[in-house]
Amino acid sequence: MREHGGNLDVAQQRFGGTAEDWIDLSTGINRVPYPFVDVEPRQWSALPSRSEIESLHAAARQAYGTDAPIVAMGGAQATIQMLPHLAPRGRARILAPTYNEYAGILSATGWDVAEVSDLDALAGADLAVVVNPNNPDGRHHDRRELLALLPRVGRLVIDESFADAVPELSLAGDAGQPGLLILRSFGKFYGLAGLRLGFAVGSEPDIAALAAMAGPWPVSGAAIAIGRRALRDHAWAKATIARLADDCRRLDAEARSQGWMLLGGAPLFRLYETGNALAAQERLARGLIWSRVFRQKPGWLRLGLPGNETEWSRLSAVLSSV
Repeated sequence: MREHGGNLDVAQQRFGGTAEDWIDLSTGINRVPYPFVDVEPRQWSALPSRSEIESLHAAARQAYGTDAPIVAMGGAQATIQMLPHLAPRGRARILAPTYNEYAGILSATGWDVAEVSDLDALAGADLAVVVNPNNPDGRHHDRRELLALLPRVGRLVIDESFADAVPELSLAGDAGQPGLLILRSFGKFYGLAGLRLGFAVGSEPDIAALAAMAGPWPVSGAAIAIGRRALRDHAWAKATIARLADDCRRLDAEARSQGWMLLGGAPLFRLYETGNALAAQERLARGLIWSRVFRQKPGWLRLGLPGNETEWSRLSAVLSSV
């Protein structure tokens, strides 16, 4: 398994406590989730109908501002697993550093994979991958820059897993044209990662191929019911975007008090240069707060945003302790 945040089992083995004791800031998952909604018993006991799945697709199209073909998936990760099978193996180029599943999955399925550091280096690839905004450094690109790249690659995949809070970055409204595939995550912004829901938006052939690989019931009835309601709740989304912006400023201030330098981030996570990330992680962990470090970048520490005032107080207390 490749390294990811959310590995609280590792934290518990090293520092004790139960999962309920920990504040998990090692992911970019919203810790103020969409309010849980009751799910009708039928959503658990019956297979989802085609009309129910289509109603979820309609809610997602409206939320993402697109009329393009769309398919619901078991999280954005499910689509990433299928990417190697959308076309014959060839040259894959990934704008890096970024989410490590892309290189691993494409390499394991026989693609010629290289990670590159700028957009121009993606040109000529059969498959080009850009995470926008990027994980873990929050780097982002104007939609015009990305669309200009489209004629220069075979297929352009834009992972917008963290774009809900910065909708102006999204290319979902441009989807539908050949060669452009947009990935969206539901669980991060809505704080319901365990629901395992995401979407792919793209051209008719690509979405048809993904739908065929996903099978007749790609998501659960509960995911349909909760996702449909959440995606239609524009007032909650607007309020959440505003809160996340305030919380980012608050977390950055906490980091500055430690002498950490902000390297970047998105509205659901921040990336800091700490000088010694393992020491910073251990210090936080002794207060049962988990964070993300990166093997190749010994100074980098990524933190998600605390949820309620109790979590913020705990973080401040741990950081202020000697």
